[in-house]
Amino acid sequence: MSGQIFINAVGVIAALCSMASFIPQAMKIIRERDASSVSLSMYIVTVIGFALWSVYGLLLKSWPLIGSNAVSLAISGLILALKIRYPDGPPKAKTSSKSAAA
Repeated sequence: MSGQIFINAVGVIAALCSMASFIPQAMKIIRERDASSVSLSMYIVTVIGFALWSVYGLLLKSWPLIGSNAVSLAISGLILALKIRYPDGPPKAKTSSKSAAA
């Protein structure tokens, strides 16, 4: 019995680390409004992977698999959306052409 508790604890810790690993990147992009250093193709593949893991969990009716991958899907999906929103860094302030003509 104690062996199974240890195995489950390792699984829970691994899932928490996987889910938490995306939070610093998401917070940095939100704070700086800059996703220029984030790989678009990497996050597309990551989101697809977490979506497929979530479907796999649904097919197996495995709530730990569904839950951890759904959370990771949401956070990595947020990063992907932020990459699309801020691909080249923060929005630049518009300059007036009137000052150049004066």
